[in-house]
Amino acid sequence: MPSRRLSVAPMMDWTDRHCRMFHRHITRHTWLYTEMVTTGALLYGDVARHLDFNGEEHPVALQLGGSEPADLAKSAKLGAQWGYDEINLNCGCPSERVQKGAFGACLMAEPALVADCVKAMRDAVSIDVTVKHRIGIDKVESYEFVRDFVGTIADAGCTTFIVHARNAILQGLSPKENREIPPLKPEFAYQLKRDFPHLEILINGGIKTLAEIDAHLQHVDGVMIGREAYHNPYMMAAFDARYYGDEAPVKSRAEVLHAMQPYIRTQLERFGKSEVGGGLRMNSITRHMLGLMAGMPGARGFRQTLSDSRKLASGDPALLLEALGRTQALAA
Repeated sequence: MPSRRLSVAPMMDWTDRHCRMFHRHITRHTWLYTEMVTTGALLYGDVARHLDFNGEEHPVALQLGGSEPADLAKSAKLGAQWGYDEINLNCGCPSERVQKGAFGACLMAEPALVADCVKAMRDAVSIDVTVKHRIGIDKVESYEFVRDFVGTIADAGCTTFIVHARNAILQGLSPKENREIPPLKPEFAYQLKRDFPHLEILINGGIKTLAEIDAHLQHVDGVMIGREAYHNPYMMAAFDARYYGDEAPVKSRAEVLHAMQPYIRTQLERFGKSEVGGGLRMNSITRHMLGLMAGMPGARGFRQTLSDSRKLASGDPALLLEALGRTQALAA
């Protein structure tokens, strides 16, 4: 397995299997994470719908949301059986809906419970169990809080921590505001690495450029990219050579689009029709690709073409090449 030197954050409604497949055509080694999947969805819902993924996605991690050790152990075991390379526990999501389920960022107030959850999952699987968390909750802003949290969970056997380096405000801020208003404090993640040199510490939060990644990697083991990887995905084309020493040719933007065509065709043939209505629509895949031409001439026309509901309804993957033509014509 490649190291977790670079990874793409789990993002609700975004990092589904189609998004991850698209990202994998841009970078071979970067770790990819699922959207958060709750234990309830796995234990009482459609397991295949939540856990199915494409073999080409490896390395890929399953992020779980939950707070019952037994339920998390069962869900982690399912994830391992389905072939995921890592199980990650969400201790960072601040949404009120997640809080009502007694998991996410509010779990940082109960480190002993999180330790029990981690131990239960580690006893159930042989793959890595990791934790993604904030540096504090509400007005608790001391470094000692997150230091003690990490120390308690590490005692339960967790060796990898993904630190979203800002507080989670549990009341009064939306999830979007929680990603923007609490100030970033990367120095907290850096100090964690100094205090726990034997642990793998990854930093997350507001990271947008290669220069920022380079700066963080002077202090921690890895960097997790969030929304920038979604809105400007081709930034990841530099990752394999720059951070993994892989000098193999990188797909051009056009080659990525060509590579996605057979995938879309296969997915539509397999899931496009449903006896109970719905099924897979091409937009479920192409919506993740709108940022591919970010910063390029013709990017707007590219997005408009890939967002044309009438053309999407045809279910013809050639739409990708039509969108590409909009950019090439302008560039010429």
